[in-house]
Amino acid sequence: MSITVVVADDQELVRGGFSMILDAQPDIDVVAEAADGIEAVALVREHRPDVLLLDIRMPRMDGIEAARLVGKETKVLMLTTFDLDDYVYDALRAGASGFLLKDVRRDDLVNAVRVVAAGESLLAPTVTSRLIAEFTSRPAAASVSAERLAALTVREKETLALIARGLSNAEIAAELVVSEHTVKTHVSNVLTKLGLRDRVQAVIVAYETGLAVPGS
Repeated sequence: MSITVVVADDQELVRGGFSMILDAQPDIDVVAEAADGIEAVALVREHRPDVLLLDIRMPRMDGIEAARLVGKETKVLMLTTFDLDDYVYDALRAGASGFLLKDVRRDDLVNAVRVVAAGESLLAPTVTSRLIAEFTSRPAAASVSAERLAALTVREKETLALIARGLSNAEIAAELVVSEHTVKTHVSNVLTKLGLRDRVQAVIVAYETGLAVPGS
């Protein structure tokens, strides 16, 4: 079964280029294109795509607001021309499962769509650096208090801390000397107990609660 995608970008050539690259893949089907956030939201609700490829800066409604509106209905993969975009943190909090720069290589774009469609999260290395930098300039916050981490077992807290370091399931398994299946169970438990959608939100929670510290 094909991965269905809506591509939203206010630049027609960029939008068309991404659509052409993705539509050329045997397992990906671009079902619609949008020129702004309002169109993107309407098309997501019409077509129910697996992935919304969404520009962060668009007229009428930007990508962050669009992600807030449809982030629970589809996986959102955001694109920007700026590796130090001021809105990276807000975009991830709004519901984005992935974040890439517009100069991403063709193969990496295709892979990102597949990864996000499969329920994983994906961040460009420069975006990860930006995200961590945000935590050094913001007070510890808001949505998930440190007390809620009490719901996690010791092993689950260790797993969350390693997720925050950007480790894959295989790398976490090696670090904890357990099987990948066990790690998948720990990850699933962490997301369920904390009410999180994916690993991106888990990273945010780990830093907000002080379980992970920038530079560690």
